[in-house]
Amino acid sequence: MKKIFLMLFMAIATMAFAQDQMTVQSGSFAFLKDQTEVNVQLKFDNTLYQVENFTEEQYLEKRKEDILANRKRGEEGWQKWSEAWNRFKDSEYLDYLLKGINAKSKKILFKKDAQTKYTVIIDAKWIYAGWHGGLIGQEAKLTSDITFVETENPHKVMLKMHGDKILGKPQNKDFVMEYGRIAGAYEATGRELGKAIKRALK
Repeated sequence: MKKIFLMLFMAIATMAFAQDQMTVQSGSFAFLKDQTEVNVQLKFDNTLYQVENFTEEQYLEKRKEDILANRKRGEEGWQKWSEAWNRFKDSEYLDYLLKGINAKSKKILFKKDAQTKYTVIIDAKWIYAGWHGGLIGQEAKLTSDITFVETENPHKVMLKMHGDKILGKPQNKDFVMEYGRIAGAYEATGRELGKAIKRALK
């Protein structure tokens, strides 16, 4: 019974803090009014991790130490974790973000590797990987700079936005792992961006 109440409290707390934390810094959505597709690109320039603001190299070194210290996982466990981490960074995060944004932005389809007039770049600045402990867990958070540019002339910036510590979604099959929780934060960021576009283009 105590576990049920704790899970209910966590769910209420999550809803209370899961507010719209995406802001426009410059520009407007007007350039998107006649668009049907937009290209999407992820960047990880100087991304920091956890409350300690680890570099990715520092974060991975710490995870490697933790995994190698576990006799049941060892070197094989680290190789498996590392391969999954790279796969999520290379493709899964973008897939989750596209899932989130396209669920909300009905008039414009966001795609990867698309030949479109505009590209939106999501540059991760800070990632909190959250945690998982059996029946309960803490979602990941993502802070990112979001920039719409002309695909053929990326120096021409149409719109700048900022997503601040956007709390991830817990409903995915890999939530028990760091990369799964981070994927949920990308999906949530996509949903927030999609909602902002939908409001602006009514």
